[in-house]
Amino acid sequence: MRVRGQVLILLLFVLFIAEDTILPWLIPDAWQFRFSPNLTFVVILFVAVYYSRHTALVLGLVFGLLHDIIFYGSMIGAYSFAMGLSAYVMGLVFHSPRALMPVMMSVVLLGSLLLDSTVFGIYQLFQLNHQFFDWALVEYMAPDLFLHFVFALIIYVPVRKQLERLEKRVKKEEAA
Repeated sequence: MRVRGQVLILLLFVLFIAEDTILPWLIPDAWQFRFSPNLTFVVILFVAVYYSRHTALVLGLVFGLLHDIIFYGSMIGAYSFAMGLSAYVMGLVFHSPRALMPVMMSVVLLGSLLLDSTVFGIYQLFQLNHQFFDWALVEYMAPDLFLHFVFALIIYVPVRKQLERLEKRVKKEEAA
């Protein structure tokens, strides 16, 4: 678990850094305010489905807190809570080491929608957001769903293989 787990955490940090450094160059200027890509969350959803929902919960809390601190300074903890909760719920509902691609893509879409809806609800609850849900759904949730779906399609095979190897190694270590 040690080496593959460290590689997973390193991958999440690289994706976290790429969200704010590389992706703004790839997204056209007119669409900059419609997209808020969260590539780390997509990988955390893969961890929730193929490996462990508890690990996904911890990763969601940690990287969500990083998102709160770096990107969303209006309230610390909202993104962390939403990311951890949605990763845990998706892992609880859809955990399967052999989940097929359509199932995983459904998890990515539902998890992303749950994450954005939870953050929207928390901001609405504390009156930090004054828009309606249908506006938010059209303006930034739907484009994020599309971006997360495309990213999940790109990384599906390599991440799934690595998580399956990690699962086998952990079971082998527990048996010994």
